[in-house]
Amino acid sequence: MSAALEFRDISVVTAAGRSLLDSVSLSIEEGSLTAIIGRSGSGKTTLLRTANRIVVPASGQVLIAGSIEQDVVSLRRRMGYVIQETGLFPHFTVERNVGIVLEAEGRSRAQRSQRVRDLLQLVGLDPENFAQRYPHQLSGGQRQRVGLARALAAEPSILLMDEPFGALDPLTRAEMQDMLRELLTRVRTTVLLITHDLDEALYLADRIVLLSEGKIIVNVPRNEFLRSERPEIISYAAAFHRGAARSAQESASR
Repeated sequence: MSAALEFRDISVVTAAGRSLLDSVSLSIEEGSLTAIIGRSGSGKTTLLRTANRIVVPASGQVLIAGSIEQDVVSLRRRMGYVIQETGLFPHFTVERNVGIVLEAEGRSRAQRSQRVRDLLQLVGLDPENFAQRYPHQLSGGQRQRVGLARALAAEPSILLMDEPFGALDPLTRAEMQDMLRELLTRVRTTVLLITHDLDEALYLADRIVLLSEGKIIVNVPRNEFLRSERPEIISYAAAFHRGAARSAQESASR
């Protein structure tokens, strides 16, 4: 398959000279979900933000479907962007929050209204009950669904997701993961997901990339990740299963 999104030798350096990304190259296949994991400060969010030029790299190129998009507005309209706290406008209704990109594109009110209704249904929210609510009238999971609907409004070819479910409780997070998996069977979108949660990456992703100190350590299919004998992967996996390991040790000692 062709690459929907490609990072070629991306380097990012702070004004103080600290390296955040060091010659990172990564190809994201069309229609796939790639999860990037790693410690805080490893460069995950920085890499994602070079895709839509929120962060401009010191060197390297980002290609969309094999070419460089020169116009940043056009670039961002081709990408949906979902963040942990959703970034909803508090004084806008759900309907306007979801349709704000369509409004900027100049679509008619009738077109926007129908598209918003379709999107709310797609993410599991009844438009009759939710379209005229405001963000403060929603639960965390509902706000995240609205944020996802907004990101999909202009039918982007690429969806960037930066810890989208990180602030949710475990049960709501699991529901959102199930919803995303089901949604992606109906929407042909390439997804780049940033997460600290290895279980989330294993549940959602086709490929898993482990980033450390601005460099890619591992880039493997999901089903090969836990089979790897690389010490970085073993350490990362062990950090996510400490409770289960302790329970097993206590059970064995009884």
